[in-house]
Amino acid sequence: MSELTTVARPYAKAAFDFAVEKQAVDKWTEMLAFLAEVATNETVAAMLTGQTNAEQLADIFIKIGGEQIDEQGQNFIKILAENGRLVALPAVAEQFTQLREQWKEEITAEVTSATELSAEQQKAIAASLEQRLARKVKLNCTINPELIAGVVIRAGDTVIDGSVRGKLSRLADKLQS
Repeated sequence: MSELTTVARPYAKAAFDFAVEKQAVDKWTEMLAFLAEVATNETVAAMLTGQTNAEQLADIFIKIGGEQIDEQGQNFIKILAENGRLVALPAVAEQFTQLREQWKEEITAEVTSATELSAEQQKAIAASLEQRLARKVKLNCTINPELIAGVVIRAGDTVIDGSVRGKLSRLADKLQS
């Protein structure tokens, strides 16, 4: 089973990233749950391990799914079928659900700036972080004039140092090496 999890991870991540981009996470969750149920059906499972070719398998899934599978979902099924990965659909759905649960959580980002940030700047930083971290971001802003200019952002394990002080420090390290 861990092999299926390993196989499913990149497909689930790709589907999740696409769903977040298109703001269709709930729709994709439902679609993948349905497809996972189809894949676990005894008759369909037998076809997945049998001699049925990829194109036929994809058509079977698409016909069974009907209107529950949109065009992007159909393309996803075709890719899985071409790569012989339809058997991993239940694991893909499970991984997708885990990514969705993590994504729904909110993360607090510590933003330290040299000067006070305007509401627009805070919005831009939050939007950029939400896209990068695939989570809702809450900002906790502080001011540290020692940064000279720019910002330092800490969100979980991610640290982004865009301060002049940080750039000068990195430049000094390069010059010394």
